Amino acid sequence: MKRLLLIITIILSSVLFAVSQKKQLTIEDAVTGQWRQLYPKHIQGIKPYSDNDFTYVTNYKEIHLMNKNGKDIKMITDLKELNSALKETGHKEMKFFPYWNYKWTDAQHLNFITDSIFYVYNIQNKKIETDVLLPKNSKNITVCYKNDYVAFTIKNNLYFSDEKSKTVQITFDENKGIVNGSNYVHRQEFGINKGIFWSPKGNAIAFYRKDETMVADYPLVDISTRIATVKNIKYPMIGEKSEEVTLGIYNLKTGKTVFCNVKDFTNEHYLTSITWRPDGKYIFIGVLNREQNHLKMNMYNASTGAFVKTLFEERNDRYVEPEHPLYFLPNSNDEFLYYSERDGYDHLYLYNTDGKLLKQVTKGNWVVLDFKGFDKKGKNIFITSTEESPIEKQLYKVNINTGKILKLTTNKGTHTIILSNSRKYFFDSYSNTKVANNNRICDDKGKIVQNILNAKDPLNEYDLGKMSIGTIKAADGKTDLYYRLITPPNFDPKKKYPVVVYVYGGPHAQLVTNSRLGGARLWNYYMAQKGYIMFTLDNRGSANRGFAFESIIHRQCGQEEMKDQMKGIEFIKKLPYVDADRIGVHGWSYGGFMTVSLITNYPETFKVAVAGGPVIDWKYYEVMYGERYMDTPKENPEGFKKTSLLNKAKDLKGRLLIIHGYVDPVVVPQNSLDFIRSCIKAGTDIDYFLYPESEHNMRGKKRVHLMKKITRYFDDYL
Repeated sequence: MKRLLLIITIILSSVLFAVSQKKQLTIEDAVTGQWRQLYPKHIQGIKPYSDNDFTYVTNYKEIHLMNKNGKDIKMITDLKELNSALKETGHKEMKFFPYWNYKWTDAQHLNFITDSIFYVYNIQNKKIETDVLLPKNSKNITVCYKNDYVAFTIKNNLYFSDEKSKTVQITFDENKGIVNGSNYVHRQEFGINKGIFWSPKGNAIAFYRKDETMVADYPLVDISTRIATVKNIKYPMIGEKSEEVTLGIYNLKTGKTVFCNVKDFTNEHYLTSITWRPDGKYIFIGVLNREQNHLKMNMYNASTGAFVKTLFEERNDRYVEPEHPLYFLPNSNDEFLYYSERDGYDHLYLYNTDGKLLKQVTKGNWVVLDFKGFDKKGKNIFITSTEESPIEKQLYKVNINTGKILKLTTNKGTHTIILSNSRKYFFDSYSNTKVANNNRICDDKGKIVQNILNAKDPLNEYDLGKMSIGTIKAADGKTDLYYRLITPPNFDPKKKYPVVVYVYGGPHAQLVTNSRLGGARLWNYYMAQKGYIMFTLDNRGSANRGFAFESIIHRQCGQEEMKDQMKGIEFIKKLPYVDADRIGVHGWSYGGFMTVSLITNYPETFKVAVAGGPVIDWKYYEVMYGERYMDTPKENPEGFKKTSLLNKAKDLKGRLLIIHGYVDPVVVPQNSLDFIRSCIKAGTDIDYFLYPESEHNMRGKKRVHLMKKITRYFDDYL
């Protein structure tokens, strides 16, 4: 009997031990799994449909209708039906439906692009009504849904095709240094994500024309050829000759192109915030000087390109950074909303086309993150903002006349919003540090109409350690900075653990958020699983905290940021379980710059560092971003001297690995190569690794290889 009880006890203990044992992440899980098998269940391809309903895509094959009550009414169409229609018209069948780029122009017509063909499918008669065939090498494809015309580029010229696939060439530039219609203008700063702008009625196309013939060539080396080949790119470095951009307007009826007569500054100005007036008669351009401290919002005649007037101007001693178009009120050719940081935070201002400021619509020590749209009557707007918290993204409805603001999302966290066409309902997808993914439909008063999905987090099966978010004071002694701290699984407060600081620190980025995993990459948890404490701090200079907070870096990149990061180090050193002799740091791009800055400026603190694609000396960076934050070497010689890491190579004492893509067109390899040269001159040791065919970052298997290398470096030396 005793023996039987012993056997039962052993079996039960084994079962309980097996149940209690959680899974361990692999490096593949940590790198690619976060967005694949370890991503929580979610609803794909949500789009507004009819007035109050939505559609979504399942299994890449079926499009379902979901009404305002969150009920799945029916399947509208599926891959089998679509492929049957494609086959009828002689087109190749699809393996999956492109859920990311479909659109409803009405409740009957489904629009999508696949294999360089634009389709309009009628779900009633199950027929392809329009199929615009584009050349296979088409880029920058931009659809006009008014007439189903499609504009696109081939190499450096602009074309359009009508609904019968008749193609018309608009520009005829043979010089490869002149580029038309590309979204890669001004190196995609200033919110630029397209280079082709259809007029509201579809009878004209505005487009960027970039002349970079005068910009110096920068050589990148392609080693895939039998004898390595030089691939020159146009790279305007700080203080050097920059590109010249104009805005053309092509009239489809006359076949003629006019160019807007922009004469405000030198030809090296920036053209931003491109917006058609709703009637299509005028076009607006935010013209910014090269120094980026003086903006003119100009109005031009769309038929002639003639300058009409300057509506208003903005100046700032540091910089002005326009990143949004104008948002015209519904059924108005006169009144529009304009984004500005003029009061210290990104807010919306109501103007008319006479340039008169009618009112500031949003106000407060918080940032408007996204303009989501107007209600049908144009009385209210929908925005997401940080009013609730600097680390959250919530939805609000704001009355334009009174400024009254109503919070529509009820749960803490980061919300992604899709409004219905009627604006009476919205689809809300949110996460926070305790919720992996929750989807619901709410009405325009914030009432939850239907909970649709409360996804279980696949990571619950894994032993990830504990994550916490908190605040410390910045180096100025008064500003709150948010940090994220991840401790290892089976944490023992009596032990001493090594720390890896994961840093970015630059503008337009925020690493610590109230979202799934606290905004962290899963690699941070993988490292915690291996016995490291992972620490991240959003210093002054990072995003979503207002102009003064972010622009503190002006003319002195890295300096105030390092002071804040060292406040973070003071904080973690006081934790009794931190081994102060084993602190490492890792970051990429601006984070790579911060990584090298920290290990060379504070060699007594950081034992190991891994820097990816780092800026080493700002004179090697490009004009648009670089001059905004640093001005030019001629204007700011002391700032460039102080921030250059070439001067710091002699101070390197710990282990430093620099990783760079050999054909990086963003942070060119000259940065890290010159640092190696400085290390050789100074007699300091450095480790270096190149990815021969990679640009500014690595993807897929290369990224797994990259993160294995980074991990091993910390394992070997920290």
